[in-house]
Amino acid sequence: MKTLTLRFAALLAGLALVGCTSKPVEKPEQAGTLETVDMGNHPPMVKLADPEHNEGHVGRKPRRLTVAQLRESILTTTGRQWSQINNLAASLGQADFALTVSESTEANLVFAKFVEDGAREVCLATANADFNRAPADRVLWPDVTVMNRDFTTMSDDAIKANLSYLAVRFWGQPFSAAERDAWAGTFKTVAARAKTINRPEQAWGAMCVAFMTDSRFITY
Repeated sequence: MKTLTLRFAALLAGLALVGCTSKPVEKPEQAGTLETVDMGNHPPMVKLADPEHNEGHVGRKPRRLTVAQLRESILTTTGRQWSQINNLAASLGQADFALTVSESTEANLVFAKFVEDGAREVCLATANADFNRAPADRVLWPDVTVMNRDFTTMSDDAIKANLSYLAVRFWGQPFSAAERDAWAGTFKTVAARAKTINRPEQAWGAMCVAFMTDSRFITY
């Protein structure tokens, strides 16, 4: 019995030695493969658009301007500031760090209404000031030459060229050809109305309001 016990102990020691000294078996490398998964009745998934074909966007939801961004955008595009923007900052979503501690950037009717009020004030004042400026210093129609302050005499090409300039100034992007033609038609209607009331500057002032209240101005 003693001899059997010694032999069993020796066998265990030998197996332990083999386990400690043996090298792991190396398996040959195999190239990975991907298998198509059957999604069953799952709705088709839409791929993210290529940024080069999606105006530089990958699919992110547009964000509304903050109050600080709106303030700077108005000043940059028109050279003047909306007089009520600081008074209305809280209503526009700016945090006061007393009742609210985070900036609101939700697009809502209150924001749109106040921005329209601000656009009317700033744009009409800018248009009026442009009449007393040299062409190179004008904001809304720097390259337009008119006789007797009558914008209804402008050629189609001149109207479209100035509208294209405003699109880049306010939105940072050009019109499509079809959109430019539509805006040109609107300008002609507005210019005729402005002439009737003897306020020709309001023709470009009204277009400024339209550019500033467009979603491409207040979102990014």
